[in-house]
Amino acid sequence: MDGGKMLSFFAKGRLRLCAMSCAVMLSGCAFDVIHIRQIPADFHATPEVQQAWTLSEATKVRLREGHASDLRKGTTWRQVGRVEQGDVFHTSDQVVAVEASNQYEADLVVNRNAVVGFYLIVEHTFTAADPPVEIKTTPR
Repeated sequence: MDGGKMLSFFAKGRLRLCAMSCAVMLSGCAFDVIHIRQIPADFHATPEVQQAWTLSEATKVRLREGHASDLRKGTTWRQVGRVEQGDVFHTSDQVVAVEASNQYEADLVVNRNAVVGFYLIVEHTFTAADPPVEIKTTPR
């Protein structure tokens, strides 16, 4: 190879390397692709006397987008407040999160013994279960 052809060969190689590097970097930057549908929630804390119950069966709650923590059997839940969609319950027995491209700390929202969604604590929003899931509980 003469000098001109060799320079052209290396220039094409660098161009290919640059193109491949860009493709790899862009495919790895797929952050915040899945959004959870959230609606603003007006949270009202409950007085000190609250409902409390223990979950009798492990329960899986589905969301339209993303996913939620599975609710473990034997966890104790106490009412901490209310939003328009139902009563808000918190447990100290497990971490409850809603996840998509981001992860959100969440409390359970229950209406007529069915999980209707989650109250996202930091965001002050509600995300709905799809479909609502009936739960079996034991009063505390």
